[in-house]
Amino acid sequence: MFPYAITLGNTFVIKPSERVAGSTMHLAKLCHEIGIPKGVFSVIHGDFHTTKFLCENPTIRALSFVGGNKAGDFIYETGSKNNKRMQVNMGAKNHGVIMPDADEEDALNAICAAAFGAAGQRCMALPVAVFVGTSKNWIPKLVEKA
Repeated sequence: MFPYAITLGNTFVIKPSERVAGSTMHLAKLCHEIGIPKGVFSVIHGDFHTTKFLCENPTIRALSFVGGNKAGDFIYETGSKNNKRMQVNMGAKNHGVIMPDADEEDALNAICAAAFGAAGQRCMALPVAVFVGTSKNWIPKLVEKA
């Protein structure tokens, strides 16, 4: 989301999960290396109090969140009360659709990586796979790989 925000003339503040902040710090480093001016892409670390600050700070005009329902409910309620534009995606499920003309080995490896990579602790973890047509025959092999 930040490339669009920055391209359209906005600054962007991101608060990563306190459990897995490393990838966000890598993005910040890359932004610095490519010359994005200081303060245009910022990282703020913290817990509930930091989230509450972001939701209540009057200089922050919009919030976007992807994650669990409890946190999402709080962020939506608090941000809305503070007149912010809100985008809150909670409890989302990502679906992988496996077509019968896919390469079987590549598809099964990709499904395992998507479902179990980072121990499933990421927004894009794949909890649902939809096998179409004859690709349903691959399910026993997938169970062996998992």
